[in-house]
Parts: sequence; structure tokens; C-alpha cells
Amino acid sequence: MQAALSPVIGRGGVAALYRRALYLARNDYAWLAPACEGAVTPGDFSSLRAALCAQDAATAAAAHDTIMRTLNDLLATLIGPVLTERLLKPAPHSISAGLAGQEAPP
Repeated sequence: MQAALSPVIGRGGVAALYRRALYLARNDYAWLAPACEGAVTPGDFSSLRAALCAQDAATAAAAHDTIMRTLNDLLATLIGPVLTERLLKPAPHSISAGLAGQEAPP
């Protein structure tokens, strides 16, 4: 996702969207708070990986889907739904339920 969006909105723009999506998702998943605090360097998703890996598979997948949906919605607000869909189509929007306890992609 970062590779697709960086040429359009820059690394800083991607990082800002990511931080905002995490911030909004923690309303439903309070355990994402450390991931929000750790999201200071553009492209560093290690704090999100750690938070997701600490959860059971279903919870991690639901939180990841919420983050991705929120990112999509935020981006659509900025650049429109058609361009958002075109840019994000190749990016996966959900993770396998079998990834909990393993490194899951953000």
C-alpha cells in the first residue's frame, strides 16, 4: 500500500493516513494504543505487527480489516473513491486468520 500511495501523496502523507487510521481504529481496539505511539517513522509498521501478533487470529484480522477500511475511507475523502480504488486494487485488504502469532503485514 505504501508503494502505491507514496508517489501520489508522499511518504509523509502515507504516514499521516496510517497514524490517523490507527488512532480511529483504537476506538474499537484499545490495545492498538502502543501501535499509535510507535507509528512515528514513515514506513515502520513494527509496532502494529507486534500489537497484531499479541492478539488471537480473529481479533487481529478484525483489527487489521478495520485499519485497512479506515485507510481506504480516509484516502477516498482526499482523492476520491475512483482513484482510491484504482491505487489500492492490488493491495490486499485482509489478512489470513492463520497469521496471529506470526508477523502479519500491516
